Amino acid sequence: MQVMVRDNNVDQALRALKKKLQREGVFREMKLRQHFEKPSVKKARERAEAIRRARKLARKKMQREGLL
Repeated sequence: MQVMVRDNNVDQALRALKKKLQREGVFREMKLRQHFEKPSVKKARERAEAIRRARKLARKKMQREGLL
């Protein structure tokens, strides 16, 4: 990952880097890797996340269609 520093503005470059890392999910992955997660727990978490994403997508779709 690369961020250009323009006009010696390191603060702005740091903010851009943090935003890119957040979008890529690096912080979330670091937090998950701090402790070992049993495969069964990982599977349950991923399943719950998938359900949450699907519900959110359906909710947005319903809202776009004007049904909510």
